[in-house]
Amino acid sequence: MAYEFRMPDLGEGVAEGEIVRWLVAPGQEVAEDDLLVEIQTDKATVEVPSPASGVVSRILAEEGAVVPVGELLVVIGAEDGDGVPGNGPPAVTEPVQSRVQATPAVRRLAAELGVDLAALAGDGPVTEAAVRAAAGGPAGGRREPLRGVRRAIAEHLSRSHREVPAVTVVEECDFTHLSLTRGELSYLPFVLRATADALGRHPALNARLERDEIVYLDDVHLGVAMQTEAGLVVPVVRDAAAKAVETLATEVADLGAAAAAGTLVPEQLRGSTFTVSSAGRLGGLFATPLVNHPEVAILGVHRIAPRPAVIDGAILVRDIGLVSCTFDHRVVDGAVASAFLLDVIAGLEGREPGP
Repeated sequence: MAYEFRMPDLGEGVAEGEIVRWLVAPGQEVAEDDLLVEIQTDKATVEVPSPASGVVSRILAEEGAVVPVGELLVVIGAEDGDGVPGNGPPAVTEPVQSRVQATPAVRRLAAELGVDLAALAGDGPVTEAAVRAAAGGPAGGRREPLRGVRRAIAEHLSRSHREVPAVTVVEECDFTHLSLTRGELSYLPFVLRATADALGRHPALNARLERDEIVYLDDVHLGVAMQTEAGLVVPVVRDAAAKAVETLATEVADLGAAAAAGTLVPEQLRGSTFTVSSAGRLGGLFATPLVNHPEVAILGVHRIAPRPAVIDGAILVRDIGLVSCTFDHRVVDGAVASAFLLDVIAGLEGREPGP
């Protein structure tokens, strides 16, 4: 009896996954719940357990392949000789894509350059360098396939840049009051608190565009952009509008530790309604964060440093940073985005928001 395991549905809006690493091999015996495969989606990397016990008879997707939900990945248990599940000996086969050993990225490159992969086949996998050399192109330099988190980032941001007519507004923020009162906490939980408050007054920025409808969202779930060794991830602080600064600080610290350790689970990476990007000293004097599609805006907090500022006619040294809001102009007007940004800054400066 054989069990056919297909690409699982790993969460909201996920239509495909990349095979990062097989944790088993053909001919290997596995028990139910043994880890089977590591799969990367645009939300997270997850290790998927085996749904059945038996011998791995066939693996049908190469590492690096992007496989749609529902497609056959692996067969566990004995099959008949013609590949039909039955009681015969296990059939160990090559991945279905070809007997030529090459990653999907190498296959795409070969197709683009008109190189016959079969002519390059040997004892090992065909490399990108070999394909470029066969095409007469440069083969030197270190190359890495676009895989895992980096590929997910590339695809997501390409879509955002292609689909969203984005505009950015920028204002100065005086963080001096906050510098003196925040104690041991970082600026970030205060930014989240001020953002959640401002979104309550400007619901057009806590929305998404679905075909010909604008959906204004009731809950405020803030995505927090975090840089890790594997790439950028955006874990989510849920119901941020209902949480005190101290609670936000604890949750951000926990999410940051999980992001650094690579242990974030899909539930921690989905469902954000608005994103905050705050890279601290690495944030640059100014940058233009891309909207985290399908959201309609993103807040950027850039490097905070002592700078001269004019206060009541006098030049004083203050802790100044630029704060930006990049927004989808199909949904949000510039005046609305500017009013939202000024309200965020008022909250950070300890002032009442404008009318």
